[in-house]
Amino acid sequence: QDYYQWELDERKVKANTVIHKHANIRKCLQHAFRQGIIDSNPADRVARPKVQKYRGKTSSPAELENLFTIVKGTRIEFAVVAGAFYGLRRSEAVGLKWDAIDFDNKTITIKHTVTEVSIHGKREVVASDKTKTKSSYRTLPLIPQFEQLLLKMKAQQAEYKEVCGKCYCHDYAEYIYVNELGELIPPNYVSQHFKIVLKNNGLEDIRFHDLRHSCASLL
Repeated sequence: QDYYQWELDERKVKANTVIHKHANIRKCLQHAFRQGIIDSNPADRVARPKVQKYRGKTSSPAELENLFTIVKGTRIEFAVVAGAFYGLRRSEAVGLKWDAIDFDNKTITIKHTVTEVSIHGKREVVASDKTKTKSSYRTLPLIPQFEQLLLKMKAQQAEYKEVCGKCYCHDYAEYIYVNELGELIPPNYVSQHFKIVLKNNGLEDIRFHDLRHSCASLL
């Protein structure tokens, strides 16, 4: 209990971080309990800190239009438009593949995600053919504005492949959200550069995930 309080008071970590640490400690001690090494799990007697539920911020149509203008032509544009128009999580935006887009029937299917995890202190990208929840697997209408952006990106990728030649990375050819060298845009890049764009342009400090809240509210 004292350790958790020290984490909160001295290290200034969030309550949610302490809760995650508690879960791992409890899991280790539970294994020891099952092996008969200890008589009970002392972690069960520790009070976990309470997490204050985060209230997402929403943007008005005018604020979003301003944001679209600011990010137009930048590497963050695709993620911002996907988040605001479709409410996509960053893992869903980065995980979009070209086969998820049906240009004939004008639909977009969310069925693949890309996340980042820390393995032995090193950041690793993890791709998965599943969404966060069953309901997250969904097919949405391909609106004209998003279709135009996709067609522009498709043409740009073809141009970059030709210009870069052998230097172009083909490992992520099926993905939409890649850089000029064909490398996949990491999920953390989206969050970090979204914050930078907001700060550099004097906009309200919101999370990238708040675009999802804005989308839901406006719908």
